[in-house]
Amino acid sequence: AALREGYKGFDPRAYLQNNYLPPRADFSSEEFVVPWKLRCLAETFASGEIRGHTLIDVGSGPTIYQLLSACDHFEEIVATDYLAVNREELGRWARGEPGTFDWSPFIRHVCKIEGRGEPWQEKERRLRDRLRRILPIDVHQPDPLGAPLRPPADALLSAFCLEAVSPDRAAFARALAHVGSLLRPGGHALLLGALGESFYLAGAARLPVVPLAEDDVRAALAGAGFALRDFRSYAMPPALRTDVDDVDGVFFAHAQK
Repeated sequence: AALREGYKGFDPRAYLQNNYLPPRADFSSEEFVVPWKLRCLAETFASGEIRGHTLIDVGSGPTIYQLLSACDHFEEIVATDYLAVNREELGRWARGEPGTFDWSPFIRHVCKIEGRGEPWQEKERRLRDRLRRILPIDVHQPDPLGAPLRPPADALLSAFCLEAVSPDRAAFARALAHVGSLLRPGGHALLLGALGESFYLAGAARLPVVPLAEDDVRAALAGAGFALRDFRSYAMPPALRTDVDDVDGVFFAHAQK
């Protein structure tokens, strides 16, 4: 209940400014956190193994960067978020309305690291075209969408969601199991998240985060019936440690149901 109350003050624009503009969104070096996240996803999708009809993105927030490599491998992308303000922000971007956040530096960077010589506008158009549904979700419910996904998703992606909406590690593990139910057997799950973070700011809202260690993530995946395929971690350098949160690092996990 306290978590839900805190999220009433969530400001998507402030969140985007704090995390997706410089210094954190600096593309001048692969050593920075945003290029690291984008490379984890690009390299994982480049294998060609993770593909299918539907990918569900759990807790999209107001961001689309996490879908840039994914959109080439799925016919339909389902974005989800608990907050109407985030779903509205995504909808405005998907419709190409003016005044939305400028994701073009992210799209250009992903096109560059994928190395296919694709014009960035082409990838932007493809993602908008395939982002078919933007749905409400509550990861603390056994049926997070209110009803089973039919057919179940071929892949699941979730970036910086579960640890930010769970009061403790047990709730994080339960939420992971709940969202895992949206995935078909054999389906792939890709997670990005914070390590050692206890809070972050989004405008007037100061939001609690459950501080996770790498072993907490591994244990939660195993407990939810996933086999770990790849695990990477990134230590937040001092230059990127700002007063908008107290994050120590970032993890990337690829697992299979």
